[in-house]
Amino acid sequence: MGIELTAAAAARMRDFLGQHPEAPGIRFGVTRKGCSGFGYAVDLAQAVTAADRLFDLDGIKVFVRAEDLPLLDGTRIDYARAGLNAAFVFENPNATAACGCGESFTIGASA
Repeated sequence: MGIELTAAAAARMRDFLGQHPEAPGIRFGVTRKGCSGFGYAVDLAQAVTAADRLFDLDGIKVFVRAEDLPLLDGTRIDYARAGLNAAFVFENPNATAACGCGESFTIGASA
């Protein structure tokens, strides 16, 4: 199982972690959200448990909850700017559909 960061995503996370040196790393996961079912969540890791999977990506510790791994395996995280906006962009090979606004995604009927 794996998660991948582009150079732009790694730079953004490194900058963010530099502003919060007390954080053990980044938490990447999913939430129930939107019209398609799941949304991505990227934030500072607050609590780390033994059930978390740790990915050390270019020196950045990315924590993923065990129950989120099947939904996120193989996801590539990028960071893109468009005009005045900037956001993480996700390429998830497990997503079978996404809503029109791009805020949520669906994983096949078995998830």
